[in-house]
Amino acid sequence: MKIQRALLSVSDKTGLESFARQLSELGIELLATGGTLRLLRQAGITVREVSEHTGFPEMMDGRVKTLHPKIHGGLLALRDEPTHRAAMEQHAIAPIDLVAVNLYPFERTVAREGCERAEAIENIDIGGPAMVRSAAKNHRFVTVVTDPLDYGRVLDELQKSGGATSESLRRELAQKAYALTARYDAAISRWLFEEDRKGASEWSFPSAFTLAGSLARGLRYGENSHQKAALYLTSESGPSAAKAEVVGEGKELSYNNFVDLDSALALCLEFDEPFVCVLKHNNPCGAAAAARIAEALAGAWAGDPLSAFGSVLGFTRPVDQASAEFLVSENRFVEAILAPSFEPDALERLKTGAKWGKNVRLLACGPLGTNARAAASLELKPLRGGFLLQERDLAVGGSGKLEVVTKAKPTPEQLAALVFANKVCKHVKSNAIVLATGAPSGDRSSRSMTVLGVGAGQMSRVDSVKLAVAKAGAGAQGSVLASDAFFPFPDGVENAIAAGVSAILQPGGSLRDKEVIAACDARQVPMVFTGVRHFRH
Repeated sequence: MKIQRALLSVSDKTGLESFARQLSELGIELLATGGTLRLLRQAGITVREVSEHTGFPEMMDGRVKTLHPKIHGGLLALRDEPTHRAAMEQHAIAPIDLVAVNLYPFERTVAREGCERAEAIENIDIGGPAMVRSAAKNHRFVTVVTDPLDYGRVLDELQKSGGATSESLRRELAQKAYALTARYDAAISRWLFEEDRKGASEWSFPSAFTLAGSLARGLRYGENSHQKAALYLTSESGPSAAKAEVVGEGKELSYNNFVDLDSALALCLEFDEPFVCVLKHNNPCGAAAAARIAEALAGAWAGDPLSAFGSVLGFTRPVDQASAEFLVSENRFVEAILAPSFEPDALERLKTGAKWGKNVRLLACGPLGTNARAAASLELKPLRGGFLLQERDLAVGGSGKLEVVTKAKPTPEQLAALVFANKVCKHVKSNAIVLATGAPSGDRSSRSMTVLGVGAGQMSRVDSVKLAVAKAGAGAQGSVLASDAFFPFPDGVENAIAAGVSAILQPGGSLRDKEVIAACDARQVPMVFTGVRHFRH
């Protein structure tokens, strides 16, 4: 289709001037609106105002300017349909063969601190999506360009084909256009839903929920080498492994790296103090909080040094030189690290201090902590033929609602260690058991807490206990235990107490709670109920 007339109306003006100038040099008449019109005229490019083309002025602060039959008739008319051609002639509708449109920056606007609802509403584009959809529907005749990165491809075809574009390119651009409007509408719908959720004592899930993302890049492969995979980005704000800055020159991030890094990030968001977690196969195998981040790293690694080899790490503080020295020494090896940032000396040491330094993936995601968690955050799990939607588990492990149910009472040190273990436990695959210890080092704020053993993903809770005890080894003596769900039988706590566990935390709620409590009372071991379960399947 040879292009005679193009309509340009863009918020993102990247590459616009060069694109428009080359279209004009090809003899294509240009129409434009608002800021696009001003920019092109200032550049000395011949362009007609849309209101001149339609004979109808812009009005209502620009809300109405392209919603006109001469625009949409020019886009939607089938060029090979006699009745359409007759209607065009009767109503003086000229064909529009190319549309270059990108939309008001709604997602960027609502992500800005302090954005008011009225401002967000004004950044909901109406005319832009309408033109994009009209042009994309009629892609047999009309070329629709929604991404400045495609300007070069369109110009290349125009120059090689005497001012025409191919049907294959128009089809591809139409698919991309509908993906844009789908994502745009999904972002607006989700924002409206989450705005109404804020501060609401009662709310319900929407009758329809759409998740849309934009392609960031293809990945080398998926979970396994025979599976294809790609990374898409959504409009969700806050710290993100998917959107973090990659520093250094490590290997390309893999599908499994992203899965593990996202889990590391979720665990880091439980803590405001210096904290490090070590993840392997989407489970924390080590974690520690301490007065300094390098101490936390050493404690986290010591929790399971064997599993830590080839792991993914999460830090709540910038990676410092002491942490880098620890990692490059003694044949330690990590696949990826996510942290708020990396000190320059630490970054250089990680890149040059070990054989794996040139391959390690280093991600800076900005400040972390409990305040960075989105209160309205939702998570989605795909199913064949549908998906599940739920609130994220942001409960702080029953903090403030702890109930001592045994005759023996936990010491303040034991209680602090139990809460720490519970925060880690909620990020372990069910059935989940975590053994930890708290070693006082001065005041309470500088207490060191360390995970000693993890039992994850077992089909019975007692097996998870046995696995955690085996991982902890001699460290089980005097440790504390957190369980993500209730003990259905006393055997789990009996095995733990026999291994030396000194205090236990669990949600409670089993039909056999009295038997489980009695098993603790028989050995004077304190048990705390939280009333909050933390399954993670």
